[in-house]
Amino acid sequence: MSSLNLDDFSDLIERPDSRTRRDAEERRGRLTVPPGALGRLDELGEWLSAAQGSVTVKPVEQPRVVLFAGDHGVASLDVSGRPAGTAHLLVRATLDGVSPVAVLARRAGVPVRIIDAGLDCDPELLPEDVVKHRVRRGSGRTDVENALTVEEAERAVRLGMAIADEEADSGTDLIVLGDLSVGGTTPAATLIAALCGTDASVVTGRGGAGIDDLAWMRKCAAVRDSLRRARPVLGDLLELLAAVGGADLAATTGFLLQSAVRRMPVILDGVVSAACALVGQRAAFRAPDWWMAGQLSGEPAQARALDRMSLTPLLDQGVTVGEGAGALLALPLVRAAAALAAELPERPAEGSEDEEDAEDSEDAVG
Repeated sequence: MSSLNLDDFSDLIERPDSRTRRDAEERRGRLTVPPGALGRLDELGEWLSAAQGSVTVKPVEQPRVVLFAGDHGVASLDVSGRPAGTAHLLVRATLDGVSPVAVLARRAGVPVRIIDAGLDCDPELLPEDVVKHRVRRGSGRTDVENALTVEEAERAVRLGMAIADEEADSGTDLIVLGDLSVGGTTPAATLIAALCGTDASVVTGRGGAGIDDLAWMRKCAAVRDSLRRARPVLGDLLELLAAVGGADLAATTGFLLQSAVRRMPVILDGVVSAACALVGQRAAFRAPDWWMAGQLSGEPAQARALDRMSLTPLLDQGVTVGEGAGALLALPLVRAAAALAAELPERPAEGSEDEEDAEDSEDAVG
């Protein structure tokens, strides 16, 4: 019997400061650039203001990319564009600086942190600081067995919570969240279908690596069979993650919820982080106010989840690679919104000396 109840997060998570957001909106109305002229950058600035609890938005100075890694047993059904058990290669490419997210992070000057929650490889293949948190090696085939035991699911959620606390305590002011997984989009689609009450064919996409029609049909069947095992445990989110999630998904869910507790904003990447966020929303309805959708990945399940959470992606560039790359592309927009909200001047108040000086200058020119 688990001692962890995800529903308890509902009492721990508060919304970002609504009064601060209203004050930020009023301040935005006084800026020299007319309201609406900056499009969604206005909304982003107000979101940051509320999250920071500061009317004048502070610059995003210590962002971090956090990637949870894991292999999924369902990949053995050839439902992924990558061979089963090869997520450690994605981790190695990122550590070596040759993956898309590594290149983008290096250019943006953002550190990357990788947590092995459930890779299916020998620990000696990767650095100790990556593998030391591993909950288990790989996960079960969710179409026929649980991904995890309930005890393992609790360990994974608590791992994510601990990582969130470490980041918040170290001064991280914004998280770019992603995953490094093989087979991860299948359990993600299953979770979203279960929580949205829809069918497998509606949520099954082609994954980050791309699959052909036959593989897509196998993936649909895997999601369908996993859904049969998910629906009976919808009332217990920890059991749901154990049944059809995986260690990386459970850890990501814990990370998202604890980040909201710690008032640390997060940019979501693709369908995996969206699925975990949807689980988080079911546990704590205020939690999505701390999250921003970075990009639209093209996965139908992601679109379903974001719509359910009323999150509109910042970008739609057709980036399907996953790994946090799409979310990282949105970071410059967030930083730009912070700078504009903080640094654009306000219009002089009517009757102020500045306004009189401006009128005198106009008269002199005339």
